[in-house]
Parts: sequence; structure tokens; C-alpha cells
Amino acid sequence: MEKTYTPHSIEQRWYQNWEEKGYFIARDGVYAGNLPGAGSAAAKPEGESYCIMIPPPNVTGSLHMGHAFQDTIMDALTRYHRMKGYSTLWQPGTDHAGIATQMVVERLCNAEGKTRHDLGREQFLEKVWQWKEESGGTITRQLRRMGSSLDWNRERFTMDDGMSDAVQEVFVRLYEEGLIYRGKRLVNWDPVLHTAVSDLEVLSEEENGSMWHLRYPLSNGQGHLIVATTRPETMLGDAAVAIHPNDERYKHLLGEFVILPLTGRRIPIIADDYVDPEFGTGCVKITPAHDFNDYEVWTRHRHNSVIQDLPHGGLINLFTVDAAIRENDEGEMGLIPAKYCGLDRFDARKQIVADLAAAGLLEKIVDHKLMVPRGDRTNSVIEPLLTDQWYVKVAPLAEPAIAAVENGDIKFVPDNWKNTYFEWMRNIQDWCISRQIWWGHRIPAWYDDMGNVYVGNSEQDIRVKHKLPADFALKQDEDVLDTWFSSALWPFSTLGWPEQTPELAKHYPTSVLVTGFDIIFFWVARMIMMGLKFQGEVPFKEVYIHGLVRDAEGQKMSKSKGNVLDPIDIIDGIELEALVAKRISGMMQPHLAKKIEQDTRKHFPDGIQSYGTDALRFTFASLASTGRDIRFDLARTEGYRNFCNKLWNAARFVLMNTEEQDNGLSGAPCKYSQVDRWITSRLHQVTAATSNSIENYRFDLAAQAIYEFTWNEYCDWYLELSKISLQSGDEALQRGTRKTLLTVLESILRLAHPIMPFITEEIWQRVAPLTGIVANDGVHTDTIMLQPYPVADEAQIDSTAIAETTWIMNFILGVRRIRGEMNIAPGKPLPVLLQNGSLADQQSLNNNQIYLRKMGKLDSITWLHATEIAPESAMALIGEMKILIPMAGLIDKEAELARLEKEIQKINNDLPRVEGKLNNPAFVDKAPPEVIEKEKAKLADLRSMLNNLEEQQRKIRAL
Repeated sequence: MEKTYTPHSIEQRWYQNWEEKGYFIARDGVYAGNLPGAGSAAAKPEGESYCIMIPPPNVTGSLHMGHAFQDTIMDALTRYHRMKGYSTLWQPGTDHAGIATQMVVERLCNAEGKTRHDLGREQFLEKVWQWKEESGGTITRQLRRMGSSLDWNRERFTMDDGMSDAVQEVFVRLYEEGLIYRGKRLVNWDPVLHTAVSDLEVLSEEENGSMWHLRYPLSNGQGHLIVATTRPETMLGDAAVAIHPNDERYKHLLGEFVILPLTGRRIPIIADDYVDPEFGTGCVKITPAHDFNDYEVWTRHRHNSVIQDLPHGGLINLFTVDAAIRENDEGEMGLIPAKYCGLDRFDARKQIVADLAAAGLLEKIVDHKLMVPRGDRTNSVIEPLLTDQWYVKVAPLAEPAIAAVENGDIKFVPDNWKNTYFEWMRNIQDWCISRQIWWGHRIPAWYDDMGNVYVGNSEQDIRVKHKLPADFALKQDEDVLDTWFSSALWPFSTLGWPEQTPELAKHYPTSVLVTGFDIIFFWVARMIMMGLKFQGEVPFKEVYIHGLVRDAEGQKMSKSKGNVLDPIDIIDGIELEALVAKRISGMMQPHLAKKIEQDTRKHFPDGIQSYGTDALRFTFASLASTGRDIRFDLARTEGYRNFCNKLWNAARFVLMNTEEQDNGLSGAPCKYSQVDRWITSRLHQVTAATSNSIENYRFDLAAQAIYEFTWNEYCDWYLELSKISLQSGDEALQRGTRKTLLTVLESILRLAHPIMPFITEEIWQRVAPLTGIVANDGVHTDTIMLQPYPVADEAQIDSTAIAETTWIMNFILGVRRIRGEMNIAPGKPLPVLLQNGSLADQQSLNNNQIYLRKMGKLDSITWLHATEIAPESAMALIGEMKILIPMAGLIDKEAELARLEKEIQKINNDLPRVEGKLNNPAFVDKAPPEVIEKEKAKLADLRSMLNNLEEQQRKIRAL
């Protein structure tokens, strides 16, 4: 093996090898023959399926930390179950990402001085497909860099022919059952994109704004009501003023009218529980065509004659698709004052406020913080707009989907997320599925000149079904379906539905869905509804909900904060200037660029070094707890890169001691030392713990078990203890130890492989032949990927060996602690006195003197009788037994006292500064809680160190 672990020299080479040899393809079982170490998993009966559907990333996208985190989890599950003998399918694919992709291509057109309308729909879509072919593979290349063992032969795209057939089939069937309809309702409207957008595509953040208090005169001339609004331009569409039914200030006005300023229209005063009497003036203007809450109020009152008598029944749309004030339609007789028509909504706001002030109808303007909804793609303020859209009637689909979770057919992990699911599902609204863009699945509906609607798989099918002649004019709906519509079919459409394929029969329902909590409703719930509707079964048995990846300080990663980390930069490394350029390019808020540049230079003065994929994956696994948030800290990745180095160097040590040696395969007898039996026992215990953790989605505990066993027990203890057997003259003992070194290492590699695939494969290729794994079938023994996952065997656990070896380690640690505290050189032979030991301690000493003397660098070990008085000694305890090291003659008394005095003085100088900080109200009141806790911990550490140093000082003075 190479002396130094260099991930780049192995990772891409192994991935290419795996993919070329078809190791990611679903197959039945693994080869379980002639395997050493922890037992082997047998193939599952009839190749039992284990299937995960990848949440399809946007074809336009690139890998971000959230992707990299969940892909690590999915790949670990896939590799683990592949090694457990399942017929394992991790289904790949990408989403057409309607709005995002169209925006990218529109920008390319704009750069050429054209719009999509200049090109026309057909030519524009040709351009999108061309761009997708040229630029759409970035994220799949990055998934490969992450080591993702997806079955690329089955890769799907939500706009490919088979997926499109599934989408059309579902739309037509739901329409024919009356579960899809076209209606006029409020939607989130993006005035830049000119389309409805989902709630997930709307980002609401607090901004500074104003609250305008307006006077609405009572129609009887007896005064006015004051209404408060943050959007005065919408008053032109008011249908009522609402008060709370129990508000004593206004109850007497029910049944009266006010005159809507600037329009002269009469609108009623109504009572509704929606109104908060404590907010503003307690009088709320109701604009049902431009506010979701107002629309709900309108639906409760629309049957009242005072509302029905209003223009359009009170549902007055003010805006064009650009969010400008529209012109009056014929017959509206100046419903909207002409002076505002054609003005942008914010220009109209200024004019309306000025006109109200001039008319004496502006009470006051106050500063006000409010949540402003903006489009995640355009940053434009989203406008609730009344439009004709296609909807799915969701309630009949939601009922069985709720029952599926209630009765345990689907289990959420962690379990508490089912409450979020129920909350959404029990308050579900009909789903707006149409979008006013060109890229996507075009709605399979056609219209004739009389406005009749025909829904079918194609225009030809419709003509045949309805007996329409070829010259009968039909025009297809211009809208496309919401991207989430095709995503809702993902678990069965990817497997070939509506065709009844063998893959669909084998792998549906799938095993688990791995996703974030933010799309439980948008995606998870809809997949459950569609799966039950069209397959009659749930789409997955478990839903593992992971947290949101945040930065080391717990902040959400965002371009505007400048704290985004690119997982590929962590794998490959990136120089400072390139990192700065990446973080400040393409910003929606360019004024933040300078601060982001300064922060980047401060936190990454040398850029980001290369850590490799395995270290990054191990970091993600170690963070995969059941919490809502994941704090990603590069310091952890550095620690796990060191872990990779540790494993690499351990393998080099093992290979140096076992290559071209008899490792117990010759048939000659093997003898196993107590520490051989100990490390084998611990391997089986750790195997049980790791498997249990993975089965329960506790990847953090699995990673911790692998890390601690490999680093602390195998590398730090067993490799050192094994040298004693290897250097003995007993050939049978040497053979047993060499065999144990190899079999435990080989098992560690299989245990860790699902999380760290590359380094484990590279080392396994060298280790496996030495353990006797031979190429019996030419496939399974070519790669660790297709080896069985270790299985714990309780019969292999020797509790006596564990207890005895634990005693040895505690003894040696006690001696080392004394060396450290007393500043005694590590190699200086020490005399040790033992006192107050039990018979078991004496037996352990007799059995293990060689380990204690060699590992502890001990000159002598002497028992003292209970009545003997020990000389002045440093002491450590193992249970009741005292380990005593006499200090006389071991140290230079004066030099050590001088050293201790210097250390004590340094702490005495630091203590007042830290104490002063914590006693300073100005610091305590302003500093963040985590900073205060850090200072408190520092103070406690300093005090503890001072006590220890003063205690040592007293002991040495007594010599």
C-alpha cells in the first residue's frame, strides 16, 4: 500500500470500476462463502426487495449540502441492505423543475436579445431540451462523486416518455372521476414569472414597512371608521369592513355601510371571528380577491345579499398579470377609478395615499414590521391573485392517506413527524396543479370555440371518443402541470406504471423514503395519496425525516449570508480566491458582497483543504441524529479525515506483519491470546450495536461505534498489544494473532463500507486474499460491495477476556496518567507498588505481567501488604486497588517545582481576566448565551487545572 492515504487517487477509479461492472444493479443476494471474522449474512429468500426512490433533484441544479447529507444516508442504507442479501434498488432520476429550468433558458434567450415569446412555444421548448442535454448532467456527475450506488441503468427524468404517459393517465383518470376540476380561486402569483407558484416557492421574511390608518366615512354621514392596512392600493377592491362580533366599540354599527374612499362605492360592515380586536383599530378591510384570509371571510359571507349585491359579488380583481392596476372591463362603469388604471401596484400605492391625504381621509402612517412573501426565484413580492386554474379535489384522496399512517402501514421516523403530517392532512385544501409556463407536462385538455372542455390522452383520442371531425377546431390548454404533480407519482411511475412491469411487481411498495421535513406535505403526503389511489398500496413503509443542514453556528445556509458550503469543494478543496468569487457571484443582494468577502477571508484564510468523500460522508453520518437541525462544522470533517488516515496506517501495519506470512490458512495450529479473544469479542459486540443503529436510522450511533472501536480499541490498543505476541517465539501464537489482525480488520472494513465506501474497498482488496477470501464465483469476491455485512455471534463473545483486557487497559492508563501529571518521560522505566487488591486483581496481574511491563514501561511490580506504609507516591485506582508510583528519585524536585510554579502563575494571571468578564454586566447582558457558556467552561477548566497543579506541588514539596 501507498505510504500516505490520498483519497483522490482511489475514489474516482473505484466508482468507475463499480459502475462499469454493474455492481449497482439490483441482484438477488450476496456471496456468503468462506468469510472470516464476524458471521455472514445469507441471501434473502427469493431476493427480497429493498428499494429507495431518490428524491429527484432539479435537472438544472447542482449538489448542495442538503442533497449530500441525504444522499449519504440513502447510499448507506442501500449498501447495507445490498450486503445483507436484499435485491437492492436505489432508483435514480431528476426532476424537470418547471419554473427553475424555464428561468435558466429564458436568461440565455435574453442574453441573445430575445424573449421566449419571440421564439414561440415550440422553438423555445426545443431550446430547453437542447440545454437539458448539454448542461443537465451536473448533479448526476456530483452524485457519482459522493459514491452514490444508484442503479444508473434505470435513470428516469420526469419529462421522459414513460413518465409523461403516467402523468397523462393519472390526470385523465382523476378528471373522469370528478377529482380534477377547473375553477377560479386565489393563488400565489409571481408577477415576474407570470405564473401561480406553490407555497414552497414563496419565502416570507420580516421587512420594514408601514401601516396606513385610513378613514372610511359612514354612509349616514355620522362619522367614520378607521381601518389599518399594510397594502392601501388594494382598498379599491374592498368588499366590506369587518369587526369582531363581540367588540363593544363597533357592535352597534352592524347592518350599516361605509363609503369606500376614492370610489364612492357603498360596502357593508360585517362581523367575523377572524378579526383580532387588539390588532390595529379592530376594523379590518376585506379584499377577497387579493388576500387569502379575506377570501375565507368572503366565503363565509358571500351568500348575504349585501355581499351578493356588490360588483362581481364582492370578488373584485384589481391587477393584471404584471401586478399593475387593470383597466375596467366593459360594463363595469368605472368600477376602478380611471386615474389609477395602468399604474404599477407600488406607484398606485403612492398615488392612492397622496389622494387620501388630500381628501382628509388619511388618519396616520406608522412604521411597521411585516412578513413579506417573495418568490424564491425572482425575489418579487408575491401577489394573491384571482385566476382560473386546474385543481385536484384532495379530500377524498386524503382520507385513506391519513388512515395509512394512523394504522401503521406507514411509519414516520422520528415518530413525532406524523403529527405534522396529520395537521396538514386534516386541514387540507384543494391542490392548484396548473402553472402558466411552457416547460412541463402540458395539461391534456382541449377547448372548442364554444368553451366546451375535452380531456384525454391526445387530441386524436378526443376526436375519436367524441366523434369530432378533423376540421372541428380544438385548442389545447396553454398551462402545464405543477412539477409536484409528476413528483407525486415518482414511486410507481419510475418502475414503469401504467404498464404492469416486473420491476413494479418486485419493488413496489418501496422500503423507505428519506427526505427533509419541509416537504412532508408538498411531496410525501401527495405520494401517499397517489400511491394508494393508483396502486392500492402505500408507496413506502417508512419515512425517515432528517434535519436541515446548518452552518457551525446553527445559521441556515444561504447565498445572502455567504455561509454556503459546496460539498464538492470539501471533497476536492478550493483556494481562497476561488471560494470568495463563488460566494459573491450571482447574488440577489449585491450590497452584501463586501461583508461576505470579509467573513470568508476571516473563516477560510487558506481556502478549504481537500478532505475526500469518505471523510465528508462519515461527518454526515455522525451528525444524522433524530434532531431537527444538523450543525455542520469542518473541524469534524478534519477529524474524520484523520480517522481515514488512522485506518490506512493500521492497514499498512497489518499488511507489513501478515503479507508473505502464514496467517492461519496453512492448516497449522493457531493459538489465540487473551487480547486476541478480547478484540474478537468486542468486534461481535460492536457489530451488533452498529447493525441495530443502522436498522433504527441512528447513523450517528453507528458511526460512533465504528469510530470508537476502530480508533480506540483496534488501533490504539490491539495493534500495540499484538506486537507482544508477534515478537514471541511461539509460532502458533503468532499465527493466531496474524489471523486475528486480518479478520478483525476485514470485518471493520465491511462494517464501515456503507458509510465510507472508497477507503474500505481499497484496503479490502489487499486484505481479503490474506484472510482466505477467494474468487469462487468471479463477481461477489471482486468487491467489498457484494460481501455479506458482518453478523454478530454471541458465542464468540468471551466475557472473561473482555474483563481481563479492560483491567490491563485501566492499569496502563493509570500509569500513563501519573506520568503525564508528574511530567515523567514516557520511556523512563518505573517501579510500581500495588496495594489493597483483590484475589481477582492478583490473578489478573499474574496472567498479564508481560502486557503491563511492556506497554506500561515498568521496571518492577511489587505487592504491598495492607499494613505496609507506602512511600510518598502518585496514585491511580482500579476499583479498590491502588497503583502507586514512588516519586523519590524519579524527578528533579527543584526543576519540577519551578515548572509547576510557572504554570500556577500563568493560570493566576488568566483567572482574573475570565472572572472579570463574567462579573461584568455589560458583557453578560450583551453576549450570546453560547459565548457566556464558553467563558464559564473556560473558568471551570482553569480552576480545576489550578487545583491539580497545587496538589502536585504539595506532594513534591513533601518528598
